[in-house]
Order: sequence, then structure tokens, then C-alpha cells
Amino acid sequence: MQFGRFPCVLSLLVLSFGLLCSEVMAGAQQSPPPSAPAETMVPALPAAQPLSEAAVGTVPKDTQTAKSPNGDASTGSVTLATEDSSRLRLGAGDLLEVGVYNVPELSTKARVGNSGDIYLPLIDYVHVGDLTVEEAQALLEKRLENGGFVRNPHVTIFLDESASQGVTVLGDVARPGIYPALGERRLYDLISAAGGFTVSAGRKVSIVRQHNPSAPITVNLPRNLADDMQDNIQIQPGDTITVPRAPIIYVVGDVGRPTGLLVDNGSLTVLQALALAGGTNHTAKMSGTRIIRKGPTGMTETRVPLKKMLEAKAPDVTLQADDILFVPLSGVRVATGRGLEAAMGAATGLLVIAAHP
Repeated sequence: MQFGRFPCVLSLLVLSFGLLCSEVMAGAQQSPPPSAPAETMVPALPAAQPLSEAAVGTVPKDTQTAKSPNGDASTGSVTLATEDSSRLRLGAGDLLEVGVYNVPELSTKARVGNSGDIYLPLIDYVHVGDLTVEEAQALLEKRLENGGFVRNPHVTIFLDESASQGVTVLGDVARPGIYPALGERRLYDLISAAGGFTVSAGRKVSIVRQHNPSAPITVNLPRNLADDMQDNIQIQPGDTITVPRAPIIYVVGDVGRPTGLLVDNGSLTVLQALALAGGTNHTAKMSGTRIIRKGPTGMTETRVPLKKMLEAKAPDVTLQADDILFVPLSGVRVATGRGLEAAMGAATGLLVIAAHP
């Protein structure tokens, strides 16, 4: 009897254990998962944004007013460069490479003629003179579409050679001429390309814009260009840069070193000129000192009270360009006309020395 009852007891135990396991598993499924520690939580990332918006949005506002080494705002320089490039005009002699997207048969090179026209297949002569590259592209696209040659054409123009976009450098530079100005070019770049200043060059440089010739720009440059970069302005294609000869003041007569004095900037007085010329000799007749000046009516002479100037009893006199300061020799009677003639002769000799030291 005992062995007959054992299978029944074992079956009841197995059934009870199965019910217990099912209840435990159901409770585990209903209970929430344990929360992760605060230090292991990953912060939520912001929503993604387009690359263009992200690039614009991450630029600090302060960088928009960041200044370049020249003292100008960088954004202003970029804007100026963009405006300058948009004003570039095609002109006679320019070699253009014209291409039509997906139509290689129409790709060609054409040079702008003296009349401003270029010849292209199918559309014949087209006037592109004084047009920007963008305007010329739009014009060719319109001609191709209106003629029924290409549907929705896309024209590109590449400027291979630019004969009309050079900068002319004139005056007292080593190599005057026309220099290319594609890209961003500045005043010092063009002066350097022209070989730099000559020894007689002035520093009052004028710049005439191609599209505004009635309003030249005047820049006073330092003797050493590296000392001041503020006036290193941007040069546009078609500009004309003129470097004048520096004003020369001649000191002749009974002085230590008769010479011609270059005046780059500013002015020069009688006492300053005499000091640079080595002063007067002990045989000089200071009461006969005179300034010989060329005026609209011819040469004139003006007596200078040099002795009183040296004693600070008379104001110093400012000299003008091409003035001749003449100090005669004491004991020699010189008539007005003879003094003028002698001073002019001495100054003529000094001119060669000043221009070719």
C-alpha cells in the first residue's frame, strides 16, 4: 500500500512546483525594470539639423565684426571683394572659353573683338563687351533657347586671358607698364610688380578707377612701405596707378653742398633746405639770398632776409616744388637778370645729379 501511494504524492509535488514557478514568472513580467544610476544616464541628443543651418548657427556673432590686420572688418573686406568681382567687365582682347552643359559640340573658345562681339556656333555674333561674366552667360542662354537650338541651356564662360583687366602703372617706377590684376591685388603688390619706386619718386600716389575716372583716389605713402599698411588699398582691374616725381628744391650758390633736395611728403623751409645743403659758407652774402620761382607769368625773384631768419628775427619761409634758393657770393655785385641766369644754370646741372645720383 505504501508503494502504491508514492506515485500519487510525487505527482502532486510536481504539479505544485509548476504552479509556483508560473506565478513567479508572471510577477517578474509585470514589475518595472530597475532604474539606472544617475551617473550612468546618457543625456538626450538635440534633434539633427541640416548642415547648412548648422554651419550658420554655430558662427558666433562676434566673428562678424572681427577685424583684419589692416583694421578693416573682415566681413566688409569680403563684401568689397564680392562687389569688385561683380563689376568685372569683359572687353576687347579677352579670350573666353564657352561651354554648354551636356552639349560638347557647342564648346568653343572665342576672343572678344574691338567692337565687343564674339562669334559662336549657331547663334552667330553676340555683343558681350562691357558685360559681366554672369550677364554674358545669361545672354548666351537666352539666344540658344530662343533660337530653338538647346532646351533649357546652361552656359558657362571661363576667362582664359584678360587683356582688358590689367592695371596700368605709370610714373616714377622701375618698370612702368600694364600688369594683370586677376584675383585680389593691392596697391603694394602692383608697385612691387613694377619694380618699386625710383630714387626720385614721390609718395603721393593717385589711383584712377576705370568706371569713375572723374574721382581719382590720392594716397600718401610712407617712405618705407612696411611701416604703414593702412594705405595698402585694394586695386580693381582697369585702374591706373600714377607715381609722380617727387618735388625737388634746389639750393645753389655759396653753400656747403649745392644740391637738389627731394621732398617726398610734407614741406621744406628755407632754413631746413640750407641745413641739408651744408649751410652757407663764410663768404656768402646772406643779405642777397633770394628765391627764384616759376609762376604763370614766368620766373620771379623774391629776396629772403636770411640773416634775420638765422637770428630768429624773421619768420622762416616755406619753399615750393621746383623753387631755387640762391645764395650769392659776398663782394660780387650781381644784377637781377644775371643772378637769375646763374641760378638757373646751376640748378640745371643739379637736376641731372638729383635724378641720377
